[in-house]
Amino acid sequence: RNDTMIKVFFASLFVASHGFTTNINTAAFFSSKLARNSHSHSDAQSSSQLYMSTISSSSTTKTKKETTIAAVPKLGQRWRKSTKQVATLGPASDSKEMIEKLFLAGVDVFRLNFSHGSQEQKKGLLDIIRELEDKYSHPIAILGDLQGPKLRVGEFSNPDGEILDDGQTFRLDLDTAKGDKSRVRLPHPEIIGASEVGHNLLVDDGKVKLEVIGTGDGYLDCKVINGGRIKDRKGVNTPDSVLEISALTPKDRSDLEYMLGIGVDWVALSFVQRPSDIEEILELIDEHTPNGLFKPAVMAKIEKPSCFIGDSLEKIVELCDGIMVARGDLGVECAPEDVPLLQKQIIDCCRDQGKPVVVATQMLESMIESPTPTRAEASDVATAIYDGADAIMLSAESAAGKFPEESVNMQQRIINRVEGDDHYRRLISSTPVSFKNTATDAIIVAASQIANTVQAKALVCFSLRGSTVLSASRGRPGVPILAISPFKETARQLSISWGVYPELPKTGSFVYQIDEDEMFDYDSPVTEEATDDFDLVLRNACRAALRKGLVSDPNDLLVVTAGIPFGTPGAANVIRMVPAAGPNCWDGICRID
Repeated sequence: RNDTMIKVFFASLFVASHGFTTNINTAAFFSSKLARNSHSHSDAQSSSQLYMSTISSSSTTKTKKETTIAAVPKLGQRWRKSTKQVATLGPASDSKEMIEKLFLAGVDVFRLNFSHGSQEQKKGLLDIIRELEDKYSHPIAILGDLQGPKLRVGEFSNPDGEILDDGQTFRLDLDTAKGDKSRVRLPHPEIIGASEVGHNLLVDDGKVKLEVIGTGDGYLDCKVINGGRIKDRKGVNTPDSVLEISALTPKDRSDLEYMLGIGVDWVALSFVQRPSDIEEILELIDEHTPNGLFKPAVMAKIEKPSCFIGDSLEKIVELCDGIMVARGDLGVECAPEDVPLLQKQIIDCCRDQGKPVVVATQMLESMIESPTPTRAEASDVATAIYDGADAIMLSAESAAGKFPEESVNMQQRIINRVEGDDHYRRLISSTPVSFKNTATDAIIVAASQIANTVQAKALVCFSLRGSTVLSASRGRPGVPILAISPFKETARQLSISWGVYPELPKTGSFVYQIDEDEMFDYDSPVTEEATDDFDLVLRNACRAALRKGLVSDPNDLLVVTAGIPFGTPGAANVIRMVPAAGPNCWDGICRID
């Protein structure tokens, strides 16, 4: 009798969680079939499909409410991945239909590049994403990317520019006259002031390389090391100099204030040279965030060699909330053979401090024009995943390419293939991670070990601002991390972190009551009474795990961490094992009060 009761309760929980109404006979029929399914994590999809067929074939079925992919995980692989996907929106992907396709194909975070387009256009894209979030009951993060300073040469008299020869002398100066084969204006006195004899300057993404051989008041004399054509307003990189300029231009400050007003979840800062650049943007965010709104998380884009001087990288990671390995400019200013090593160094530093890291730039570059990537590109994406990146990003592939949806699908295929490799699991779990001597880290380490020992289906973390969840993600447990926060903003920010399945909260509280008329619509429902707030919180955790497709059987176990009393930031002092059937059930027996 007890075994039947737990199955009926689990079935009713499944029905209620997915927004359907039916009677207890349908629930019992489904539960008897569900109990015969395999207990493995991968069977959640088949269980959901079985439920759908049961609902459609039952003569007792009432009105079917609208459901979502997030509620019924038909596309199992879309929701079964640890490495997250970031996609840039642009002309090829700015329609509501395409954004929805990209989301269903695997995108967890959408990047809005403020280097292009108007502020109002970005607000329109944000509104579309928020609509999708509500439709699919799944948190989606929005990353606003600031342009940063653009260092460029001036204009030439010849509209086609000039061809510089290897070995010739070429001057960069502050003269406003148009340039010729011997000189051109460099309207950045900070570059002239910071450059020394022997320093290199790179023009047009490194196509032209100059070496400083002389300096003076308002000019630099250079020797052309690698010649080529130089045209109007081509970019200049300074790999050997730390410039005394802010990472935030007047345009960036305006864009940042706009981002704070519309509520982006992450802000990416370009042209980071030193830790003080992070301190500057944090002060601006504190000053300009409207009252009542959450502050966005700050992501530093590592693209300058100066970030690796001394302990600068460690301090930058410590100050910000996440890191982007911006391999475009990093690949220009550093030797190509150094970039893979720097990528690993950055990822290791972020993992050591428990900060999410995104690997970006030219990951599937050929898919701008082709429906399939090169083998080298596929290997590059896989390498970032093997390195332990939290997320991988598409830039022009999804923003301006001919195959944005195919690019996202390809990323997801590579993720699933790598994460299914035994070597990947051994590599990730063997990477040493030193935890802090805190109660939170102690609880997370113990909970992860328990989850692996009992083969739990998920590690459930209750967290106000995500610190407990980030600690769990840092340890790379062998089970999914179900993150439950009372704040949508926290859930969205956690969408970028490895292995985290954030739940979209319904209210601003852990302990939300669900109307029985809404949850159960059949005669004589079998329910359990919550004995206290924590009991109700655990019930909600079971429902969330079911909605995410993380459990497929009433006896599936969840390992739950929480902080008592609720509402204490950073508190984690409780571990509880709970079967998917609910906190009042254990080993096939349920207490029905």
